[in-house]
Amino acid sequence: MTDLEFLDRAEQLLTGIEASCDRINDETEADIDNQRVGGMITMSFGNHSQIIVNLQKPLHEVWLAAKSGGYHYKWSGTQWQGSKGEGEFFQNLSRCASEQSGLSLHFQAA
Repeated sequence: MTDLEFLDRAEQLLTGIEASCDRINDETEADIDNQRVGGMITMSFGNHSQIIVNLQKPLHEVWLAAKSGGYHYKWSGTQWQGSKGEGEFFQNLSRCASEQSGLSLHFQAA
């Protein structure tokens, strides 16, 4: 994967997170405060816990930091897959956000 391909795929992922936060806030009581600075999104929940998604450009990875741990994802050709068997990115983000918010939340690609 070239740097430009990584940045294109990563931008789609970040856009999906932002769109999911907007949809979740419209449809639920979650009230996720999401802030994006460059290649990093910080999601804050009502209980003051956070999830941070950060691009690691030199490694062509996306990192997710949640209360349950830190996870690294690489593009598999069809989706972002955990580098240590954590599964697909949006499924794991949904699980982590649900655990931290106490609500059933669903994140998806844009």
